Amino acid sequence: MKEKLYSAFIGKYGDGGDIRMYFAPGRVNLIGEHTDYNGGHVFPCALTLGTYGVARKRQDSKLRFYSMNFESIGIVESDLNDLVPDKKAGWTNYPKGVLWAFKERGYQMDCGMDVLIYGDIPNGSGLSSSASLEVLTGVMLKDLYGFEVSLPDIALIGQYSENNFNGCNCGIMDQFASAMGKKDHAIFLDTNTLEYEYAPVKLEDAKIVITNSKVKHSLVDSAYNDRRNECERALKELKEVTDIQALGDLTEEEFEKYKEAIKDDVCRRRAKHAVYENQRTIHAEAALKAGNVEQFGKYMNESHVSLRDDYEVSCEEIDVLVELAWKIPGVIGSRITGGGFGGCTVSIVKNEAVDTFIEEVQKGYQEKCHKKAEIYVVDIGDGAHRLS
Repeated sequence: MKEKLYSAFIGKYGDGGDIRMYFAPGRVNLIGEHTDYNGGHVFPCALTLGTYGVARKRQDSKLRFYSMNFESIGIVESDLNDLVPDKKAGWTNYPKGVLWAFKERGYQMDCGMDVLIYGDIPNGSGLSSSASLEVLTGVMLKDLYGFEVSLPDIALIGQYSENNFNGCNCGIMDQFASAMGKKDHAIFLDTNTLEYEYAPVKLEDAKIVITNSKVKHSLVDSAYNDRRNECERALKELKEVTDIQALGDLTEEEFEKYKEAIKDDVCRRRAKHAVYENQRTIHAEAALKAGNVEQFGKYMNESHVSLRDDYEVSCEEIDVLVELAWKIPGVIGSRITGGGFGGCTVSIVKNEAVDTFIEEVQKGYQEKCHKKAEIYVVDIGDGAHRLS
């Protein structure tokens, strides 16, 4: 892979100079969905799938971007002095947004760069290809320009750029998981404080299986921002009757006590999901730590039902995939993962059931939805880093 990328870079930009290579992973969230902007906990892990970047500094202020995933687009040019969102710039708005956010924080780039990108995360799958690209850009800038910036700060800069440059009101989870991932561990992250701990994912006789519905989602164009606004309205009304700063501050019992303060039924259901999902995530992490994978799977199933019914971010195709998985002996748990409105499911499947899972899910999905599901048995990898 590294030789292929290096050769592609030389082919596009020419030889010579200090050419460096980087990787930032995608992520799958095992449980804790739509809690990250509600002051709750999440439990993601970095994947060995992700985004590769090759870069070299230039002598002028030009920025040149090329993606091997979008070869027909060719090289997209920009300039350090012209960092504004532009629909015509397409995918390059993500790295441009990070450059803009670095400048907003006072980091000054004295020259532009040539960049080649290749990602093996399926586009629009909900495995955080955009966050991976943002974190990759941050690690690239830190290394190329010698900036003193921590990996958690790179995650925050990536989130800031997506919120304010690309217009998606995402939480911190995706960027944090990409920056801070650790092989064979999930990250138990309190999004309110950014306190985190690594939890070993010991699935001795099971695998993590991701199923891509091939229904592409776009968080900016979807109802994602609507969900966030609905939660903010619910929080505002709850603050009138109880002293909280975020929905994640409430237990299930406290929510039931105060929920009538939320006037709108839709906002009440959104808040219920945020509160219950946060508590589910706390209990699920404890179950996994205790080696109770079966209980962890039950929490995953409950999470999907809540995301389907209370948060309403699932879709027909995703529900079909999850229901097919639930019927297969050896499936410990299955749920939608990511922002929703399409994308992927994540399942924990016993080793002896993996082949059956792949066969049955693909067959059933084709029959019911007339689409071919892509299925990946995945490994948990490290966070973003420079490649030697």
